[in-house]
Amino acid sequence: MRKIMGAKVLFFFALLSLSAVSAFAQDEEDQGLVMNFYKDSCPQAEDIIKEQVKLLYKRHKNTAFSWLRNIFHDCAVQSCDASLLLDSTRRSLSEKETDRSFGLRNFRYIETVKEAVERECPGVVSCADILVLSAREGIVSLGGPYIPLKTGRRDGRRSRADVVEEYLPDHNETISGVLDRFAAMGIDTPGVVALLGAHSVGRTHCVKLVHRLYPEVDPALNPDHVPHMLHKCPDQIPDPKAVQYVRNDRGTPMVLDNNYYRNILDNKGLLIVDHQLAYDKRTRPYVKKMAKSQDYFFKEFSRAITLLSENNPLTGSKGEIRKQCNLANKLH
Repeated sequence: MRKIMGAKVLFFFALLSLSAVSAFAQDEEDQGLVMNFYKDSCPQAEDIIKEQVKLLYKRHKNTAFSWLRNIFHDCAVQSCDASLLLDSTRRSLSEKETDRSFGLRNFRYIETVKEAVERECPGVVSCADILVLSAREGIVSLGGPYIPLKTGRRDGRRSRADVVEEYLPDHNETISGVLDRFAAMGIDTPGVVALLGAHSVGRTHCVKLVHRLYPEVDPALNPDHVPHMLHKCPDQIPDPKAVQYVRNDRGTPMVLDNNYYRNILDNKGLLIVDHQLAYDKRTRPYVKKMAKSQDYFFKEFSRAITLLSENNPLTGSKGEIRKQCNLANKLH
């Protein structure tokens, strides 16, 4: 009888040990987002992404704007999981083909980066991490700050085209709406003001601007800026496929800097949201502070990008590591 009881006790303790090991292994597996997640599994990953982004920027300067827009359009929609990169299927529309994604381009270059990483470490680095890290390097290419970002994201398997409009603010959105959407991600007012500083670079298609020019010019626009806008956007109903754009910042169009804030205080913001940012009592103090101090702008911009990049990621056993960024893996 004692032998049986002793065996039962030993068996019980063995089960406890196995449970503890299993729980430990589970904790080890899902460590969430951490700095240098690939230090053991693919130590060259971040360097490869950096070099690829540099090479692509050297050949195609506008890739940097794309990297920057990608992180906003992907991470702001429910999860930072590269769902933006998925192509449309017979069953679902791609996020990148929705109206809110108008003007997004250069997705093929994400595949270029992915292929370079796959050659070094097949099946290890997620497209979600590549998207985030390429955004960081794009910011640096544009003269912005280097932002240390955590990695360890995994890729989602479905597009979220059906909810894009619930999460991404429109260029005509009220400031209240914009602040509310970002607050849901934990990004406060100075963070929102800093993120919109991304409008310092790149250009805006006339499709997004004509309502401020026709049938009458918006009186809020700086009259000195209007002739240039009318010259660039001569048609009341522009062709979305035509090359009709206005530079967001005519002074330093290829540099991420605080000139944007001086422009919008001078009524030279192209979009309604730019004008509202400069004059709403909740955001104006931060606009004025960023117009005076590039260091302050960079500090808040870095903080906001970090929060955006950590929005509800898939980690551990959730999601997958896609073989191609535009396609979910085939399940067997």
